[in-house]
Amino acid sequence: MEATLRWTALAAIAPVAWGTNYYVTHEYLPAGDPLYGAAIRALPAGVLLLAVARRRPHGSWWWKSLVLGTLNAGVFFVLVYVAAQLLPTSLASTIMATSPLVMMLTAWPLLSERPSPRHLAGSGAGIAGVCLLLLTGGTRASALGVLASVTALLLSSLGYVLAKRWSRQVDVLASTSWQLIAGGLLLLPVAVTLEGAPPALDAPAVLAFGYVATVATALAFAAWFAALRRLPAATVGLVGLLNPATGVLLGTAVAGETLTVRQVCGLALVLVGILLGRPAGERAGRRRAARAATGDAAARVPGTGDTGAVSRR
Repeated sequence: MEATLRWTALAAIAPVAWGTNYYVTHEYLPAGDPLYGAAIRALPAGVLLLAVARRRPHGSWWWKSLVLGTLNAGVFFVLVYVAAQLLPTSLASTIMATSPLVMMLTAWPLLSERPSPRHLAGSGAGIAGVCLLLLTGGTRASALGVLASVTALLLSSLGYVLAKRWSRQVDVLASTSWQLIAGGLLLLPVAVTLEGAPPALDAPAVLAFGYVATVATALAFAAWFAALRRLPAATVGLVGLLNPATGVLLGTAVAGETLTVRQVCGLALVLVGILLGRPAGERAGRRRAARAATGDAAARVPGTGDTGAVSRR
């Protein structure tokens, strides 16, 4: 049970870091160069993790790294970059908040992890909470931005589930580094061909890229994939609801505004959704511990509980 809590806490690092990424991308990174933006995010992060892991791909991992790098880093980062530039943070985060449900449905055929009613209820509560948190009547959407965000959602959900299926016998830092490097190398020549020279970066943009590469990519993806190996995909997906919640809290803190009653209710629903996603083993363990504690207490009180214990006295 304690181990489950530790892995859940580790998984939470990723969506919290990703929740800051939309704001940083929108505010500090250059618009109009999504390919370079994605490559600059992926390659340094992958090289950093490779320097720590010190292992290169072997056997089937050469092509698996390319597949996962395309889904989880290459195409995904481009689409997220485009969505962050074209959509309000609220709408982009709301679309991505449906990822727990998509991950559950993807993990069902690929991992034989059938979503439980609690997981489905948690997904529904979480999505409703995100809508209360973010959506307002005045939100305007770019069709291209919505398409980019939905495609990113579908590809990343498939990529996460495949990574869980393929990576069980491989060091998590190594497999994460291979994905990021493969995705970055795939993007770089395309960026040179389509976008020309790299964008000129001022000091804030350099610092922003440094943050995105180290915290929102290297650290976040390593934590995410490590937790995904040890927890059901549905549980990890629901922890991902912290992504839009982080975005709201960050925006509130930066703007100096207070949360509305509607947003507080939304945060509460997000928390309910995450709690409903706890693995069944953890809930059963809590119930067994409670029953054991009750039985021990009854055994210590004359006239209650175990009659054998009373007769021995």
